[in-house]
Amino acid sequence: MAEDVAQDVAQDTATGLHQGLTQRQMALLGLGSALGTGLFLGAGTAIGTAGPAVLVSYAVGAAIALTVAFALAEMVSALPVRGTFGTIAARYLGPFAGYAVRWLYWIGVILAVGSEVVAAAIYLTYWWPQVPLALSVVVFAVLIAAVNLAGVKSFGSMESVLSAVKVIAIVVFLVIGAALVFFGLPDRRAVGLANLTAHGGFFPNGGIAVWLVMAVVIFSFAGIELIAISAPETEDAPRALRTAMRSMMFRLSLFYIGALTVILAVTPWQRANSGGSVESSPFVTMFSAAGIPAAAAVTNALVLITALSAANANLYAGTRILHSLGGDGLAPASLAATDSHGVPRRAVMVSASGMVLAAVLTGFLGSGVASFMMSLASIAVITTWIIILLTLMAFRRHRDRPASTLRLPGGRAVPVLGIIALLSILATGLRVPEMLVADALGIPTLAVLGAVYYFRYHRRGRTRTPQEQTYAPEQALSRHQH
Repeated sequence: MAEDVAQDVAQDTATGLHQGLTQRQMALLGLGSALGTGLFLGAGTAIGTAGPAVLVSYAVGAAIALTVAFALAEMVSALPVRGTFGTIAARYLGPFAGYAVRWLYWIGVILAVGSEVVAAAIYLTYWWPQVPLALSVVVFAVLIAAVNLAGVKSFGSMESVLSAVKVIAIVVFLVIGAALVFFGLPDRRAVGLANLTAHGGFFPNGGIAVWLVMAVVIFSFAGIELIAISAPETEDAPRALRTAMRSMMFRLSLFYIGALTVILAVTPWQRANSGGSVESSPFVTMFSAAGIPAAAAVTNALVLITALSAANANLYAGTRILHSLGGDGLAPASLAATDSHGVPRRAVMVSASGMVLAAVLTGFLGSGVASFMMSLASIAVITTWIIILLTLMAFRRHRDRPASTLRLPGGRAVPVLGIIALLSILATGLRVPEMLVADALGIPTLAVLGAVYYFRYHRRGRTRTPQEQTYAPEQALSRHQH
């Protein structure tokens, strides 16, 4: 047993990553990624489609995200390995599953990083409209890459500050909104909850609208995977994972559903669709009603910080996934190299390609490229979540699996229901043009990944990756018990 532990320590050290994140930083990392521009601006589009019934959409989305989060926690608390859900999928679903889910997730993440950087550049034009969008994208890309190259401790500190700013802003928003709804302000009477049903009822566009906005909703919750991805770089990962997962999901559900409830109560739903405009954002309406000067400028600063924080966190996620692929021989081995600070510098630079692509496309297509990149990233997120739930089901069937410190409740039914729900969201492509584009491009992407895997790995007789051979379940259990 002692030899197994010593071997595990040597194997973890060989990854080159340093355990520089604290439990608090782990929680804020997941929260910072998931609290993106979807709340501050994107939710307006969903409200414009579903009306007050969007609260049902976000409640369902939170339930799905919670299911995936605890599925991840159950597996990663037992196997806190580099590559997280990709490595575990390779062991329990087969090598191709581990290969495909990591590459799909990496593609989705770099597209998300690009879309957030473009969004930040758009928000900057509020103050300096004469600055070219492509130039702003390049500047922000350099800044974000520099933060990720500085080391995990510096990255964790910076992301904690950015996430804390967002959390404080949302808490202030909720307090002001609750005062407007239930108590009123000196120059405004309490509005109550009448707006939730006063303009065409709670389901003004029918129940189907609840389903049609689910792709937007799920993308808003994307980022919960970062807690699992950061586990190998966090001290006492299983314990930190328990604490971070519980606090993060509670706060995330409260912030999204609470903020949307306040918005819908104070503002008639027809006026809540910002259409991507900062001046018409529900946050501007709320701050203006409370008499806060320069409400549009304050909100613009918040969404700018939000976009940069989400891009920063997602670049970290993409880098660690690419680092694990390099270490497992499923990408160039040089991508697994780290510097003296434990930073996979080459993986950072390659993962920053999403921002380079965004700068180039912005130069040709303008601001519309942000929504296009987000729609492409959405299918990668949904597919990744489906594979995570399938992996959990296979993980539970194996008798040699290590013991988990967390467990998704509900038995077999819950992951099955989660998979069905996610498949139904992919089916919204039948009615939603953006999702149709994502579906149309997602299938060829899977086909290309399958072809590369077959000719590059499977055909050469490669059936197990180095990571699979390194982390046997009994060895991971040994580490966990010690």
